[in-house]
Amino acid sequence: MRAIAPRLPDTTELIRLAGALALAALFVAASTALAHDLSEANRSYVQSIEGPAPIPFLYLGAKHMVTGIDHILFLIGVVFFLYRLRDIVIYVSMFTIGHSTTLLAGVLLGTGLNSYIVDAIIGFSVIYKAFENMGGFRKLGIAINTKLAVLVFGLFHGLGLATKLQDLAVSENGLLVNLISFNVGVEIGQVMALVVVVVLLNFWRATRSFAPGAFYANLLLMAGGVALTGYQIAGYLAS
Repeated sequence: MRAIAPRLPDTTELIRLAGALALAALFVAASTALAHDLSEANRSYVQSIEGPAPIPFLYLGAKHMVTGIDHILFLIGVVFFLYRLRDIVIYVSMFTIGHSTTLLAGVLLGTGLNSYIVDAIIGFSVIYKAFENMGGFRKLGIAINTKLAVLVFGLFHGLGLATKLQDLAVSENGLLVNLISFNVGVEIGQVMALVVVVVLLNFWRATRSFAPGAFYANLLLMAGGVALTGYQIAGYLAS
C-alpha cells in the first residue's frame, strides 16, 4: 500500500489542523452514542421475535454497519490508498472473513468479551490504519503484513458485532437463520458504505489537493480513532 510522506506544516496550518482535530474528536465522541444504538433501539422488538425472521435481521445488520462509525472509519483507512478494484476486493475480503468468523462463532458458541474492551480495540484499529497510511511503521523500520493485520482486526470487529447481538438476547428459535441474515445485512451495509467512500476518494484523487491533503486526512482519521478508543476506555472504567 502506498503512503505519502508528511510535509512539515507551518504555523497557520498547525492552527487550522488543531481546530480540525478538535472538531473531528467532538464529532466522533457525539456519534459514538449512535454508532452502537442497535441494542437499545431494537431490543424489545428482537426479543419479541420467535423463529426465523430473515428480513428484520437483514435490516438490523445493514443498519448496524452503516451507522457504525468505528467500522466505517476503519474501512476508510483500509481503502484510502487502494487504487485498483482488485486490491480493494482482496483487503475487504480479508476484513469480511475476519468479522464473519467471529460474528458467527461468537453468537453460536456464546463467547465474547467485555463490550467496552472490544470496542476500544476496534477504535485502536482505526488508529493503527491511519498511522500505517501516514507511513509511520515504515519510518520506524517495522514491516507489517497489511492483509494479515486487516484480517486480525476484522476478527475483533466481528467480535464486537457478536457482542451487540448477544446483548439483544436473540431467541434460540431460528437463531442460525437470523444470524446468517444479520451477517448478510452487515455485508450489504458494508458494500453500500464502501461504494460511497470509494467514489468520494476517487473524486478527491483527481484533484491536486489529494497529495498534500492525504496526510492530514489520515491525521483526522487517527483523531477519530483516539476519540473512539478513549470513549470506550472511559466507559469501561466507569462501569
